Amino acid sequence: QVQLVESGGGLVQPGGSLRLSCVVSGVTASDYAMSWWRQAPGKERELITSIARSGGTTTVATAVKGRFSIFRDDAKSMVFLQMNSLKPEDTAVYFCNALRNVWAQAPAFPSWGQGTQVTVYS
Repeated sequence: QVQLVESGGGLVQPGGSLRLSCVVSGVTASDYAMSWWRQAPGKERELITSIARSGGTTTVATAVKGRFSIFRDDAKSMVFLQMNSLKPEDTAVYFCNALRNVWAQAPAFPSWGQGTQVTVYS
C-alpha cells in the first residue's frame, strides 16, 4: 500500500523560502513521475509541478514558475519542492503524489498523505 508523507511546511514571511519533502513508501518511486499539489482554503486541489521518472523533464504551473522547483532522490524514495520568493497566495496545504507520466493531470494514487501546511504572512 502506497504511503506519502509530506513535511517541511511552516510559517514564512513574503519573499522567504521553504523546502518541502515527501517520502514515498509501498511502491518504487522511480517507477513513477512525481508531483506536488496544493489546496488553499475554499479551493480545489491543484497540480503545481511535476518531474519525470528520469528527472530530466519538469512541468511548472504558471502561478509558481520561476519560484518553485521540484527535484527527486530515488535512492531515498523522496521528492522535494523548493519554494522561493513566497507570496501570501502560496498559502495552502501541500501534497505530493505520483503521476502516470510527467504530463498527466490526475494523480496516480487515489490516496493522499496528510499534507504539510505552508502559511505566508506579512
